[in-house]
Parts: sequence; C-alpha cells; structure tokens
Amino acid sequence: MKKRILCFGDSLTWGYDPVTCDRFDEETRWPCVLQNLLGDEFAVIEEGQNGRTIATDDPTKGEKCGINYVIPCIESHKPLDLMIIMLGTNDIKSKFNYTAGDVADEMKLFLEKVLSYNHFRLGDRMKILLIAPPHIGENMSDSRFFDKFCNQNAREISMNLASKYKELADSYGLFFMDSAMHVEVSREDSLHLNAENQKKLGLAVFDNVQEILL
Repeated sequence: MKKRILCFGDSLTWGYDPVTCDRFDEETRWPCVLQNLLGDEFAVIEEGQNGRTIATDDPTKGEKCGINYVIPCIESHKPLDLMIIMLGTNDIKSKFNYTAGDVADEMKLFLEKVLSYNHFRLGDRMKILLIAPPHIGENMSDSRFFDKFCNQNAREISMNLASKYKELADSYGLFFMDSAMHVEVSREDSLHLNAENQKKLGLAVFDNVQEILL
C-alpha cells in the first residue's frame, strides 16, 4: 500500500496565485511538487481551503474553522502515515485581534484534538509535521488584503509564530518546520506564495518527509 500524506492548510496549501487570484496548476502547488518528488509509492492528499482558520469561527466567510473539520477529514482519508499541518495566517486577521500567543493557544487545542484521535483511534500510527506559515510581507499596506490584515502588528505576529509552534512541537513530540526559513510571500499581495516559492516549499517539505518516512 502507498504511504499516505495529508496536507491540511489554508490558501497557501490550496495554491492561491497572488497575481491571477486563481489556483496554481498541479506542476506548481507545493503538495503536488511533494507528490512528484516522492513518486508513485506515496499518495499526497491536498486539503487546503482559502480562509481556513485554526479554531476560530468566521461567520462572514462560511465554514472555515479547521478544528471542526479536521477529524472528519482524517476519517475520510485514513489510513494516514503523515499529517502535515500549516495554519495560522488567517487567525492574524484584524477582526480577531489575536496575539501570537493566542494563535499558538488555538494551535494547541487543534493539536490536542488531532493527537487524541491519533492515539485512541489510530494507535499513534500517524506522524505529524507542524509547519509555521511564512511571514506576512512588509508591503501589506499596498495589498488587496490590507483591509483584512490592517493591524500594525500583523507581520510581527506572523514572525513570532515559529518559536511558539516549535515549543508546541517539542512538547508533543511532533516534527517541525519553519517555512520562513525556505520561502517568502510575494510582493504582489504580501500574503501568498508565487510560483517559485510554491515549488521551493514543496522541495523543503520533501526534505523533511524524507527524514520522517524514508
């Protein structure tokens, strides 16, 4: 049986193109790049949703709360050898008024739900890679998304997530990666990855997956 990897994230995982506002093709999206690098012995499952939060309801945007969907998602795609989680950017939106600590607390709740299911239902067979999302760009004031990320500290909050996520990963025995060490968001919208950085992220995740599963 193929080794199965679930990529659970937001628009960065969905493959939002900051230039066209459409979806990148399968040669560009980072989960697809990961699939191509791993080969036919693996099945990489894309589970990215635009606007997805970790554990906060956003009624104006519909069903975006990740913690409410994650268990049905795991059940739909199991058996799973690895779950890759990259969330947190949408939780920095001005409407929520969260600090980096607040976002990390959300992630803690999210992880505890996933880990509980993994332990009691999956026998701890599913490994977990937690990825800190890339930093919000310096030019957010010029972005089409500025009305959503207009708090002055948005970039600083995003930059503080990695250390807090690393603490969570260490405390729960998870694998960790800081995406900002490998990619940066586009100048077009200061929020999403361009084609080059989508591919770079796929390669960086591949290096981690090799250490975890190979």
